Amino acid sequence: MVPHLVTALSGPLQDLEKRFLDKTTEIERWFRMAWNDNTPPFYSSVDVRNSGFKLAPVDTNLFPGGFNNLAPEMMPLAIQAALSAIERICPEARSMVLVPERHTRNTFYLTNVARLAAILKQTGLDIRLGSVSEDITEPTRFDLPDGQSLLIEPLQRKGNRVGVDGMEPCAVLLNNDLSAGVPPVLQGLNGQIVVPPVHAGWATRRKSTHFQCYNHVVDSFAEMLEIDPWLINPYFTQRGQLNFHERVGEESLAEAVNEILAKTRIKYAEYGIAEQPYVVVKADAGTYGMGIMTVKDAAEVVGLNRKQRNKMSVVKEGLEVSDVLIQEGVHTFENIDEAVAEPVVYMIDKYVVGGFYRVHTGRGRDENLNAPGMHFVPLAFESPCNTPDCADRPDAAVNRFYAYGVIGRLAALAASQEIEATIPTELIA
Repeated sequence: MVPHLVTALSGPLQDLEKRFLDKTTEIERWFRMAWNDNTPPFYSSVDVRNSGFKLAPVDTNLFPGGFNNLAPEMMPLAIQAALSAIERICPEARSMVLVPERHTRNTFYLTNVARLAAILKQTGLDIRLGSVSEDITEPTRFDLPDGQSLLIEPLQRKGNRVGVDGMEPCAVLLNNDLSAGVPPVLQGLNGQIVVPPVHAGWATRRKSTHFQCYNHVVDSFAEMLEIDPWLINPYFTQRGQLNFHERVGEESLAEAVNEILAKTRIKYAEYGIAEQPYVVVKADAGTYGMGIMTVKDAAEVVGLNRKQRNKMSVVKEGLEVSDVLIQEGVHTFENIDEAVAEPVVYMIDKYVVGGFYRVHTGRGRDENLNAPGMHFVPLAFESPCNTPDCADRPDAAVNRFYAYGVIGRLAALAASQEIEATIPTELIA
């Protein structure tokens, strides 16, 4: 089962999905060769938008926090993928410390931590949870809504390595996106594997860099598949040195919005698309759907009112916004019970391990769904994203999930290249 695709333009999408099916062998060979030259992120999640005429990623998270939303049937696949990731980074690993986010009051997030720890334990690792929060000064137990409990301990530094009391792990897995910066306890580690690397955190990571890498990946993939790369890639540009409070940089931002809208209108005309183009302006660093606005005219970003300026000025952990990504808006025409929905694809290593749908009853098809009021419908992907059925319809569940998986893997490949390209110079031998 997949959400109803509410659009008369499902024909173009089915053409794309059919192309994926017809070229499955070539696609899988292309990915196999690409991963020979690139190291996958330990894990990632990708927000995908399906407009009926375009299927594209709009965000990639390198510290995914929704493993609790995956279908239980996907757990064997997740465990096998995690085993592959562990064998890649440290084949002889016996133990790992998982570093969660600081917020311990969000039981939904902690349920994600519990699911992730359970997956890792099944790979043969001893797993302990080590927090960088100042509030965790001693081992603290947290009860979860499903009856489970988690023991979170202070992360400790010993020399150039970190661990928890009684354990110096082979590797450290971050499930903390470092929006507040790299805490001292994690700085300057030597000889200990940390994944994702700290430079992949939001203190230094930029979405514009990711989509530059995605451009490179998609150009190669689209050439192989003989398709227009725009069908799976949103236009974007970047602007920096903004100050929303002081209205500094508004004209430059308006010019960027006009640029993306103009390019999008040309493509809409080429494909006979009657929808109104729009642009999403979002903080170039940060997550949780903060620092985002949707605009359909460049004039909308000039003379923002106080509420709008406050919304765009600060993101998670109070991080000030001075750089923004201006991205072509991709409509979502998927619908669950008359509410708009978007798929979120989850990966461990180079493997798609499932996904689910983010739904928002109060948002439209041209708005950001990662916002207060969203929920995750218990409509997890019911089949793996790597087993298409070429004898079935292009829009059959198994084949649409395969298409989502292709987009997720392209984004993960871009993330791999992004991480490699942004290694701090002092760490390059």
